[in-house]
Order: sequence, then structure tokens, then C-alpha cells
Amino acid sequence: MPHKRSSITLSISDHEKAQLEQLALAFDQTWGEKPNVSKLLKAIARGKLRLAANHDWSRDRINTLSRILGWLKDTGQLLEALELAHLLLERSELNDPLRYEIQAWVDKPSMPWRLDLERCIRLQRPFRLIYQDAADRLWTFTVRHAVIERHEDRQYLDCWCDETEGNQDIEALQHNWSLRLDRIPEEAVISRVEGCWQPELSHIHVEFHLLRGLAFGYRSKTKADLEVTWVSDKQIKRVVRLIHNTFWFFREMRRYGADCILIGPEEVRDRFVQDAMAMAMHYIAKEPE
Repeated sequence: MPHKRSSITLSISDHEKAQLEQLALAFDQTWGEKPNVSKLLKAIARGKLRLAANHDWSRDRINTLSRILGWLKDTGQLLEALELAHLLLERSELNDPLRYEIQAWVDKPSMPWRLDLERCIRLQRPFRLIYQDAADRLWTFTVRHAVIERHEDRQYLDCWCDETEGNQDIEALQHNWSLRLDRIPEEAVISRVEGCWQPELSHIHVEFHLLRGLAFGYRSKTKADLEVTWVSDKQIKRVVRLIHNTFWFFREMRRYGADCILIGPEEVRDRFVQDAMAMAMHYIAKEPE
């Protein structure tokens, strides 16, 4: 015996019927070339088509997510950025300029090596890369720990590498390199290497004292500040910090000027003093006759 089919009656307006027919066309639920509402409803009932939440996101929500997408891209979190970009592209609320901008980035998110680099970092897999310095010299680095950080206005790969030749930092930090991402050649290939991933960058502890108004105004901006305490009644704030690179640390110390005294370790203090004296000589040297 033929299977008995049930029927339902829909109480809808002509406008609602037209909308259902448009959906049937959009999802290829047709009889011949005509939209078939019954076929559309069957596809939904059988799970071939899934209902999604209404596309009613506010403009504020879209703008906020767009800003978050920009932040993810700027901070180098490309895999997360791609996920958010695909989510936004599914929304009908996007205006055309924003949709074209996001789609263009999804089609070509970055240099070909960038996703491979992030994947190695996420999976903690050692890798080898080629780097071009400011003098256009090519360097090969075997990287065993890396993080993407923003220093001032650029992104850097702060990494622990097997190679130390050419590193001008103190001996304890010479395995650490801070490589500008925009100096990794476009055609670079990230290749895996054998060996272990280092748990962290090399580091040392430094101590500096803050004076006068800076002592009262200083607020720790980094989890690397291990201790922030007052020195007795002298109105001096003592800071002990973990650092990976003296270059970036000295850049910050110079901004504090005479209101900051670098205490130690001695090797770091001596290097900073030599640099400060060399800078001062530019101002106290006699003018040529």
C-alpha cells in the first residue's frame, strides 16, 4: 500500500508566501523552475536545511566585532581573526564596504609564511626561518620558543634561537632575538626542525628606583614587574622586573630620565651608564673651531 501522506494548511499572508517562495528559490527547493514551499519545509524537517538565529545584530555590535577583528590582526592572532572574519561574513547585516574589506583580507590574510609561523608557535614546534636585517643581510634562525609582541609601533617575533652570533645583548640573553615581522622575506618558508621547544625566553631580574612624582605616579603596566614597593621613608619606589631584552628595557628607562635610577645587576647598569655617557658627550663636547 502506498504510504499515506499528511498535509498541513498554512495561514499566511501573500507577502509571507512570497518570502517563503524566495527562500525556496534561494535554497534550490523547486519543482521544475518554480519555488516549492512544501519541498522547503520538508528540507527543514529532515535537517537538510538548518534554521539560524534572526539576522538582527545591531550596528554597534557589528562595529565592536569589526574593531576586535582589527585588534586580532594587529596582535598577530591570525587563526582567531580568520574565525571571527568568517563569522562576520555569514551575517547579512554587514554593509558592502565592510564585507568587501573583510572578504579581501580572508582571501589573502597575510604573507604565506604567517599562518605557518603562528601554527608552529601554537603547537610549540621548533622551526627555522630566514630573516633580513636593516643592512639587507640574510640570517637563518632555529627558533625553539617564540611569541609575537608589539614594541612601540611595530610587531616583532621575540624568540629563543640556537644561534647567538651577532647578538649584542649581555651573555645571559644572547639566545633571545627580537625580529621585526616586516623584515621576514615574503617568500620565506617556515620549516620544522628536530628538537625540543623551550619553555620560555631567557630572562634576568633587574632592579630600578623611581623618584619624585614618577614614584607616586608609576603603575605597573606589565606582569613582568615582580615587586613594586616603597623604600623606607625616602619616597622612592623600588621595582624588580623580569626582562628578556636589554634593548627594549633601556628604551623605557630613557623615557623616565633623571627620575629613574637603574640599580642592577651590575653588568646591565654598567652598559646603561656607558650608553648614557656616550649620549651626554654629544651635548657637552666643545664645538669645533
